[in-house]
Amino acid sequence: MGLNCSREDNKTVFAQWQRCEVATMALRTSSSFLSSTSSSCSSSLCFRVNPLLFSTQRRYTVSLSRSRRFFAMSAAAAESDGIFTSPEVAKSFDFSNEERIYKWWESQGYFKPNIDKGGDPFVVPMPPPNVTGSLHMGHAMFVTLEDIMIRYNRMKGRPTLWLPGTDHAGIATQLVVERMLAAEGVKRADLGRDEFTKRVWEWKQKYGGTITNQIKRLGASCDWTRERFTLDEQLSRAVVEAFIRLHEKGLIYQGSYMVNWSPNLQTAVSDLEVEYSEEPGTLYYIKYRVAGGSKNDYLTIATTRPETLFGDTAVAVNPQDERYAKFIGKQAIVPLTFGRHVPILSDKYVDKDFGTGVLKISPGHDHNDYLLARKLGLPILNVMNKDGTLNEVAGLYAGLDRFEARKKLWSDLEESGLAVKKEAHTSRVPRSQRGGEIIEPLVSKQWFVSMEPLAERALEAVSKGELTIMPERFEKIYNHWLSNIKDWCISRQLWWGHRIPVWYVSGKDCEEEYIVARSHREALSKAQEKYGKNVEIYQDPDVLDTWFSSSLWPFSTLGWPDESAEDFKRFYPTSVLETGHDILFFWVARMVMMGIEFTGTVPFSNVYLHGLIRDSQGRKMSKTLGNVIDPLDTIAEYGTDALRFTLALGTAGQDLNLSMERLTSNKAFTNKLWNAGKFILRNLPHQDDTLAWEALLAHKFDKVESVVKLPLPECWAVSKLHVLVDEVTASYEKLFFGDVGREIYDFFWADFADWYIEVSKARLYHSGDHSVASVSQAALLYIFGSILKLLHPFMPFVTEELWQALPSRQEALIVSAWPPTSLPRDIDSIKKFENLQALTRAIRNVRAEYAVEPAKLISASIVANPDVIQYISGEREVLALLSRLDLGNVNFAEAPPGDANQSVHVVASEGLEAYLPLSDMVDISAEVQRLSKRLVKMQAEYDGLMARLSSSSFVEKAPEDIVRGVREKAAKAEEKLTLTKNRLNFLKSKVLIAN
Repeated sequence: MGLNCSREDNKTVFAQWQRCEVATMALRTSSSFLSSTSSSCSSSLCFRVNPLLFSTQRRYTVSLSRSRRFFAMSAAAAESDGIFTSPEVAKSFDFSNEERIYKWWESQGYFKPNIDKGGDPFVVPMPPPNVTGSLHMGHAMFVTLEDIMIRYNRMKGRPTLWLPGTDHAGIATQLVVERMLAAEGVKRADLGRDEFTKRVWEWKQKYGGTITNQIKRLGASCDWTRERFTLDEQLSRAVVEAFIRLHEKGLIYQGSYMVNWSPNLQTAVSDLEVEYSEEPGTLYYIKYRVAGGSKNDYLTIATTRPETLFGDTAVAVNPQDERYAKFIGKQAIVPLTFGRHVPILSDKYVDKDFGTGVLKISPGHDHNDYLLARKLGLPILNVMNKDGTLNEVAGLYAGLDRFEARKKLWSDLEESGLAVKKEAHTSRVPRSQRGGEIIEPLVSKQWFVSMEPLAERALEAVSKGELTIMPERFEKIYNHWLSNIKDWCISRQLWWGHRIPVWYVSGKDCEEEYIVARSHREALSKAQEKYGKNVEIYQDPDVLDTWFSSSLWPFSTLGWPDESAEDFKRFYPTSVLETGHDILFFWVARMVMMGIEFTGTVPFSNVYLHGLIRDSQGRKMSKTLGNVIDPLDTIAEYGTDALRFTLALGTAGQDLNLSMERLTSNKAFTNKLWNAGKFILRNLPHQDDTLAWEALLAHKFDKVESVVKLPLPECWAVSKLHVLVDEVTASYEKLFFGDVGREIYDFFWADFADWYIEVSKARLYHSGDHSVASVSQAALLYIFGSILKLLHPFMPFVTEELWQALPSRQEALIVSAWPPTSLPRDIDSIKKFENLQALTRAIRNVRAEYAVEPAKLISASIVANPDVIQYISGEREVLALLSRLDLGNVNFAEAPPGDANQSVHVVASEGLEAYLPLSDMVDISAEVQRLSKRLVKMQAEYDGLMARLSSSSFVEKAPEDIVRGVREKAAKAEEKLTLTKNRLNFLKSKVLIAN
């Protein structure tokens, strides 16, 4: 029930309520404030004695039952559509509401760019995840960061577009389907190309949407109506057009060069799809006899792959290696090749300190040997078939698998006396990222793009400031890679992907006579024009590297090559590309090159690079280590908002160590927000109280004159908020998301929840004028609503749910206006309230030091100059509440009190002190006895530690970490001993004075 009070009853009522409040505080720790199922003010005892507002002109009554009835009605209205839940009817935010909220946002069209707003569009192309993918923490990272950018700019009023899509992932998808077919006992070759690709499309339709739905679960506010797949008709047309234009400029050519070959997948793979690992292996030492020499004339080579010796075309030594100088210019006999001779050459490339200092050059099977052979003009011999077996060049070993051939070859070398020895050796082994097999360097006929002309313009884009890379240190890496770029192998020997738009004429030389065209019909027409009507053509069986289509992503998704398309004209170039720094070279740089080449413009103005997500120990997540953290499991336990907030607090470009402790802490942050909302809603006027609402809504905070007229705590809180808005907005603009998160977190927790909400209780439950409570209600509503706006891009679900419960809302939070910057703030009030805070902290510290019970109210004399006394005494109710002082015994003066020698003296700040009567806090005699006994025990403990340290046998013989630990314990014990002695002497002096 409510309580009616007149002005004369104020002090009595406040004292009653304060005792109730401090009793409640005694039951909880300061860190758990607002984390229980209901705030302290909802205690039945408190509400029986809590007048919400008082007035000398009229009786102003608000009861708990009426308050709850109002908010129950509000909650029922909010829940009528089954979307939102008010904090008034739920003790904490329900994570299961997230999906309902997301579907509501999408159904309302909030994810689509609002073109009618005008202004400069903000566009982010999503790095398209593989259609075979399943959500991992890397996805969670990029989705979080991009969604933060999108939601912030949407609230800033810009037409905002986030382009979603998926990549057909040629190798990964084909491998998945081949494994599925293998389980049915079917091979790809058994089906043929058309039937196989049909089966892949069927798989894509059934399973390909998994990753998209999981990304939605993270809150990604993409415009899903514009979702694209890299094999969609429009994007496929763009890929063909790009190939043709590059070929017409002479930038695409066909040739036989060294590539990374996957024998199992039967295709070339890119550098990005090769992972290197340090693995134990064997170094084989083999004799190469010198032709025409004696039995003792031979060179010993050391190799990890002896089976490639059939492809040797030379043996090389360092020209400064005196051991082999006499053999330079002669011929060596390749073992087990029936006497095949190769030249013995000298080249400074050879490391004379590795192995024996003699290098076998197998240019068909080693990247470095290939480059050396081209420099020296050596022929190239390929000894391996595409499936990893040896070919006819290997003679008797033809048909054997490469690893079987290695074993047999070594055995035969031992029998022939050419095997010297073998020893354990750790090698850097290249393995397929997809299949895990060892990659084979192999010379193969492929299609390539000449990169140097494209790279020059991409380098200029950064140097001229047309493209900004964040963090800035990655510019050097970008420049280095483009300055040393190699031609790009773009063909893959797969059936799933964009078929290379090249046709060959039957009966003609494939390398000389081919036709590049946009379709089979166009190719046939060109062939007939050149060779006659009866000509037959067939298409190149290879497909293009997946990265080729991905490099066209930012502009092909917007309609290119139709540059008159509305989306292309409106949204290209895009604003920000956000992605992991590990694919800076392979994807980002190629998009820059392609964008400039085909549109004449850099495809995005900013590149934002994030790091890897590692476990709490800094290790890379892997199934082998068992440290993989599943985002969906994390969401189920901690909520999407806590996960997003945790991921976003990292530093751009730096790897982030993800721990359960951080997630737990940020889940508590979500709960803290929820309970703050609960407190505010429960302390607003009844919906029928028109006068109270008129008074509340009359308070404005956007004018200097309105801010400076506010009472000190409100002026401080609003001013601090306005400073925060400026800082946070600046950090958002710079993409310093870690700073944004920390700035909001610190303000909400340290300033708003820990201080202003506590201050507001003095306004709400003790006020001689209802206008004082009204301004506090208005400030609570204004500050909390602003916090929700600032935090929404990070934590969209809980902020939207809380926003929907606020009576002041006018539209969805996701499309609400961003708080304006440069709002008024009173720096003087901030400093004054900081003095009040310092005084409160000092008193709290003394209470803690003397173990004063939380429910016990104590007296205090506050000493300061007149100006300080004026504003501190003006907030005596606030000081009494926060410091748990007896309001009737709080005195203000310019000089110390007469009983100062019986008080604890604390200095809060320069010119602001407090004297706390010792007798109010502790029974001095009892405390002296207690401390005296404790001091004896502490002294004994300290003496024991020092005795150990004074023993030379202990110090010299004990392990160093044990000795160090004892020293640390002794130092801490000495510190505690000194503090206890000082406190005991202080108390004894007070007893003497009293006597």
